[in-house]
Amino acid sequence: MDNLIEIPWDALAEDILNALVEEFVTREGTDYGQQEVALERKVAQVVNGIRRKDYVIVFDTEAESTHILTGQQWREAVRQ
Repeated sequence: MDNLIEIPWDALAEDILNALVEEFVTREGTDYGQQEVALERKVAQVVNGIRRKDYVIVFDTEAESTHILTGQQWREAVRQ
């Protein structure tokens, strides 16, 4: 997908990164199982995952929006 550009997490200000991740973890359909997890903990888990490349931040040039993809989704998108 030529319309997706990876955004390095460390190029973002910390407050921007946290806001992006907070939007991601509060999206409808995001499920953390039967036990409720605090928002701060969810954000920290995803930020750590981004640092480990479990998640990738991308900018969609066609939709002009930013998304978080799993590492697997990103690898599949790059192969296409």
